[in-house]
Amino acid sequence: MFRYLTAGESHGPQLTAIVEGIPSGLKISEADINVDLARRQGGYGRGGRMKIETDKVRILSGVRWGETMGSPITLVVENSDWGNWEERMSPYAEHRDDSIRVTRARPGHADLPGAMKYCHSDVRNILERSSARETAVRVAVGAVAKAYLARFGIAVTGCVLELGGVKAERPDLSVKALQEAIAASPVYTYDARAELEMIAAIDRAKDAGDTLGGVVEVRVTGVPVGLGSHVQWDRRLDARLAAAVMSIQAFKGVEVGAGFETARLPGSQVHDEIFFDQQRVARGEKTGFYRNTNRAGGLEGGITNGEEIVICGAMKPIPTLYRPLQSVDILTKEPFEATVERSDCCAVPAASVVAEAVVAIEIASAFMDKFGGDSVAETARNYSSYIEYLREF
Repeated sequence: MFRYLTAGESHGPQLTAIVEGIPSGLKISEADINVDLARRQGGYGRGGRMKIETDKVRILSGVRWGETMGSPITLVVENSDWGNWEERMSPYAEHRDDSIRVTRARPGHADLPGAMKYCHSDVRNILERSSARETAVRVAVGAVAKAYLARFGIAVTGCVLELGGVKAERPDLSVKALQEAIAASPVYTYDARAELEMIAAIDRAKDAGDTLGGVVEVRVTGVPVGLGSHVQWDRRLDARLAAAVMSIQAFKGVEVGAGFETARLPGSQVHDEIFFDQQRVARGEKTGFYRNTNRAGGLEGGITNGEEIVICGAMKPIPTLYRPLQSVDILTKEPFEATVERSDCCAVPAASVVAEAVVAIEIASAFMDKFGGDSVAETARNYSSYIEYLREF
């Protein structure tokens, strides 16, 4: 079973993840993980924090000589800004200073409900952990999951589909070509026309002291039939993927495949017809069954159907505005303009990297559920046997 926990605060010494369930024999390196950490920090519209931090991961356990050992993996991403926060975020009682309390809750954040729930008179106790800074270490975990999936020919690609009302049109390109186009784009999209309009929209919002949201898309190719299950609600893979995407800070909606559009169409225009061609197996496909359309987004009944998985997430505009919204002091109850934490104008490109990571984690978890194995070699044997079964079905 693949599982992980994260710990750490936005201005604490570090972010930590402990990952359990990765089998032995998987080749991973800090350098490979750092590629995704750099992608998360990039993207047009990011703010001042990205000029302070240069995220690098440290692998502290579970890997020896470049390969996993089957034991828990500890990943650490240090906060470069910690030196300025050692006393303000100190665990020691002697450093307490109530004069620096944050008492003005920001609209759109977890500040007020979190302070009320946990009985805090200092909102910083909430905002430090609810911050999207936590996603840095989740991206590190996702990089490990992607390395595992790549061993079995599965690729996970995240990109920006829509930003500030500008929607990209997907070109007819291979997965590799799409990934190259996304990597070359300042806003992590694959449509050059939309890219220019997105950049212009960010510039306008920044000049106005405003923020922008958007829609990110994650596609997973090479997935076999049979991941997930219909037999219990919490084993349905579409539900697990939706929960993972919704767990990303500032995400407010999820679509699988055609999503909400299917509610507006008759069934004849929604369901993907099934065909069979035995020659597909001869050409190296995993099964002779196929569909000419993919409105289901690769999932039917909570189970992968062999088509490309397509999932989208809607990210609201960042609620920290440089023209602050109105709020109330939680102690005096007096109205104030909401406080401004260092923030971005738009983090949708970075969010696409986070979405890619959390989707990879869920797909890897479902893959492990299906094929097991204490070593990558054992998993490969199990997987190979299953693929032969599918080809003969």
